[in-house]
Amino acid sequence: MSPKVRINRWLASAGVGSRRKCDDLIRAGRVAVNGETLARLGTLVDPELDSITVEGRVIGSADASLVLVLNKPAGVLSTVTDSFKRRTVIDLAREHGFPERLYPVGRLDLDTSGILLLTNDGDLAYRLTHPRFKIEKTYRLVVEGSVADDAIAAIQSGVELDGYRTKPCTVAIVRRGRTATTLEVRLTEGRKRQIRRMFEIFDHRTIELARTALGDLRFDDLLPGAMRLLSKREERRLRELAGLIPEGEG
Repeated sequence: MSPKVRINRWLASAGVGSRRKCDDLIRAGRVAVNGETLARLGTLVDPELDSITVEGRVIGSADASLVLVLNKPAGVLSTVTDSFKRRTVIDLAREHGFPERLYPVGRLDLDTSGILLLTNDGDLAYRLTHPRFKIEKTYRLVVEGSVADDAIAAIQSGVELDGYRTKPCTVAIVRRGRTATTLEVRLTEGRKRQIRRMFEIFDHRTIELARTALGDLRFDDLLPGAMRLLSKREERRLRELAGLIPEGEG
């Protein structure tokens, strides 16, 4: 008999969705174990013995974890499907020969390019996107005008966006000119169009924006539109950052 695990964790590892989404499915009465609709979020299950269904569909043993890294081009949506039939990151994954059920880890705006992960591991995706785990993301951007030092200091300490104060971040000048400034920004949150909006407060429109790193992982080998599996070293480091394995294990 295998050790019992919490139902939301097992469903997430089986690719149903994040733990939060799985909890929502349980609350809605859409998950059953051995034919009985679940009433408690913390239910423990033995996947080798229990029959687990979601909306009547039997969920098999958890698939092998699959983690891909994509250098998303601008103009591609960070969604699974689009009602307007626009190109999505899942379309790119299928073009690269990955037909498995995947979903993007977080999102990049339509006009933002750079590093985006895709996976079938809902638990990993949840940890990588939840602010509680404080995984730093690095962006390179070009904005109009010469950005003053006091504007940089204000952005680093936090600015007001629709009644919310952004968390402290790191901003470094890469190149400052009279008509444009190139910067590197590191932050642990990712509200919609946050970086663009922070600089717009100081009248600097973003010309280009790309995510360049997750934690201390960079993927400089990837050209725009390129995609590959993470190496064993990269995936191990990613799981360390997400708190799924202890630092230095393996």
